Amino acid sequence: MIYTTCYDSPLGKLTLAGKNNKLIGLWFEGQKHFFGNFKDKTGENNDLTIFKKTEKWLDSYFRGGNPSVKNLDLNLQGTEFRLKVWNLLKEIPYGEVVSYGDIAKKISSDMSSQAVGGAVGHNPISIIVPCHRVVGFDGKLTGYAGGLENKIKLLELEGVKIRDLKVIF
Repeated sequence: MIYTTCYDSPLGKLTLAGKNNKLIGLWFEGQKHFFGNFKDKTGENNDLTIFKKTEKWLDSYFRGGNPSVKNLDLNLQGTEFRLKVWNLLKEIPYGEVVSYGDIAKKISSDMSSQAVGGAVGHNPISIIVPCHRVVGFDGKLTGYAGGLENKIKLLELEGVKIRDLKVIF
């Protein structure tokens, strides 16, 4: 069974999902690919240890802290390729951005940025697995499954100078 709870963030309501006391999902309200391909029965449970840890992590993050993803038990579920991309996302330092092309090159010399973009867009654990730190070629600030406005706010919270990026709406 997958358990869920809600977290009221400065950017709106976030839904957290957990299974076997590991975090498997974190989405903005109305986010694309909300709940992904999870098909298990769901039930609300606000008292799971992983939810309490995640809430503390999010509290610290939204206060401007840089909590470690290593402090949380994550269970990313996806294809081998997506898992490879999502694990690379966790390596992007707080307050920095990389391009889809940079990630593609880390995987393979002939990997396409578009394939990486598809995997990034399906990241099931927003914010904690920092897909918001990925930008397009030449610093173009393109799409975000949680909404481009939220991507901008998350990057600003981390001290990224948005004026140095090219916002594409």
